[in-house]
Amino acid sequence: MLIDTYGRVATDLRVSLTDRCNLRCTYCMPEEGLQWLAKPDLLTDDEIVRLIGVAVTSLGIDEVRFTGGEPLLRPGLAGIVERVAALEPRPRTSLTTNGIGLRRTAAALKTAGLDRVNVSLDTLRPDVFKTLTRRDRHQDVLDGLDAARAAGLTPVKVNAVLMPGLNEDEAPDLLAWALEHGYELRFIEQMPLDAQHGWKREGMVTAADILAALRTCFELTPEDAEERGSAPAERWLVDGGPQRVGVIASVTRPFCAACDRTRLTADGQIRTCLFAREETDLRGALRSGAPDEEIARIWRQAMWGKKAGAGLDDPDFIQPDRPMSAIGG
Repeated sequence: MLIDTYGRVATDLRVSLTDRCNLRCTYCMPEEGLQWLAKPDLLTDDEIVRLIGVAVTSLGIDEVRFTGGEPLLRPGLAGIVERVAALEPRPRTSLTTNGIGLRRTAAALKTAGLDRVNVSLDTLRPDVFKTLTRRDRHQDVLDGLDAARAAGLTPVKVNAVLMPGLNEDEAPDLLAWALEHGYELRFIEQMPLDAQHGWKREGMVTAADILAALRTCFELTPEDAEERGSAPAERWLVDGGPQRVGVIASVTRPFCAACDRTRLTADGQIRTCLFAREETDLRGALRSGAPDEEIARIWRQAMWGKKAGAGLDDPDFIQPDRPMSAIGG
């Protein structure tokens, strides 16, 4: 079991498979990209599967989310998914992606054992997409979403970040589109995850702003609190249901008290929080020949020291020293 001093138990493992990405989203990284991790620093496929195996069989992890960077850029992704899905007990498996490569990979990932996907799409307008991501790939994302749904990677969840002056007016249109296509839409408040540290608390589009915009077109009924559990998204029934919309208010309504996550970076470090400034090295132990029992002990010790919260609503919040692409969203 992975428990901390506040009594929280981690059952959800986020695994970053690469720090690389084929988009350059303005809220994540600079236009020229970043200095990528050297290949010897990255965990191998076998190392990733072994660490996930320790987490699942010895530490109580029952859900594994593959992230990046962009996880579809990992050459051995389908094989990793297949081996993780074969673990006993079998964890639930999902993947967070920008969707660009899903059209060609969705069916293979489903066959390998992937259960579902989260796809990032912030706008329905191709010109705004190009401005936000610095790439002209909007149609590729739409095609990837179609392929995921056709392959049965459901529920297909769509994550959207609204930015002032760019797409902040699109909340109702995004929800109408998601309802039409059978996707579950979740809005995420912009978080301080950009490598260039340009995030500013003032002026951001908040959860309250998003809900106010949605209510101009839809009737929203809060979901029962027990339904939410430890999920980061607060959810509302749309026009009486059964369809829902979620809002992840990481900045204005932090949910740290219910956090059940632990994170494995692409280079084999444990992060107890997306915004933690401390890491615990598992790669070194792994490559020095440590047995699974020792790796589990190190992991437990790291989680025991998890802090109470991220403090994102504090105006003096210090941004993390590594970009999200290296940590995993």
